[in-house]
Amino acid sequence: MNKRIRFITKITLLGMLMLSTGVVWSGDRLTNTGTTAASFLEVGIGARSMGMGGAYVAVAEDATAMYWNPAGLSRISNASGVFEQVDWIADVSFNFMGATVPLANNMGTIGLFINAMTLPNQPVRTVQFPDGNGEEYNGTSLALGLSYARMLTDRFSIGFNAKYISERIWHEQGSSLAFDVGTLYDTGIKGLKIGACISNFGKGLKLTGSDLLIYHDSDPIHLGNNDKIIGELKTDEWPLPLNMQFGLSYTVDPSPGVGVRVTADALHPINNSESINLGTEVKLFNMLYLRGGYAALFQTDTEAGMSMGAGLNYKLFGASNIIVDYAYSDMGRLGGISRYTLGITF
Repeated sequence: MNKRIRFITKITLLGMLMLSTGVVWSGDRLTNTGTTAASFLEVGIGARSMGMGGAYVAVAEDATAMYWNPAGLSRISNASGVFEQVDWIADVSFNFMGATVPLANNMGTIGLFINAMTLPNQPVRTVQFPDGNGEEYNGTSLALGLSYARMLTDRFSIGFNAKYISERIWHEQGSSLAFDVGTLYDTGIKGLKIGACISNFGKGLKLTGSDLLIYHDSDPIHLGNNDKIIGELKTDEWPLPLNMQFGLSYTVDPSPGVGVRVTADALHPINNSESINLGTEVKLFNMLYLRGGYAALFQTDTEAGMSMGAGLNYKLFGASNIIVDYAYSDMGRLGGISRYTLGITF
């Protein structure tokens, strides 16, 4: 009887995730392309996952699970940390840092992460001064989050993120709060796992700041009135890049120290067409990893495509490991993106 109740609970939770997706995302998503704020939240985290084409929701077994599927944190038995640096498109810098700690008495795992994208100083160009007026501006996008995950049964786990999101460009800024919820299920079929995650569910974001202040004459017809009343331009509120991702992962171990993992994710975003990510990972000697993948398959007008990567998981002492990963992603006309990720477990 208990097994039946647990099974119903798992199916119900997964069904709730998918149902909520259909309710929220009605309408033509192609017309919403480019209409969401905080687009940096859509940039994948981790050279391992991106080397596998971003097909990682059903893998999520390291600290980058805080981005892909927080439920995966419950499968991490030791404290861990991760740092990533990416030279993103157009000289933009993208960095991620996170740490996880398992709680005592099997009470779950907590995590803390920070995700930042920065735009270098740029000249302020106007119609009168197209080469710059002597001023410079820059921009910063930031997400600071707290994660929690727990095993509900020996096969099924659930996890949550709560994150503060902030974006600033020159003197304008906006902020919001968002939440992620994910599930991960070991099917009992050897090597097969199912994962699902809803990301960036929260209030929209709008910009305010000193550059939106203007002088306004409230009564231009009559002379002698105050024509220098300070007003403020009101900006629209833009939604966050809400996304539903559902994935499968299947692993076979033909011999000790050797394994092959095949993954596939289906994406259903609010601001684009549906797509599929595919990936594979080959493990050698329990230490060396080779990866390949393809991102955004079937997505309309995408520049994403093939990716490849490699990783080294080296045992230091006791239960400590150091993990070094590299990935290269082809972004079409935008060029290639290289990623470097450093991880450690204690």
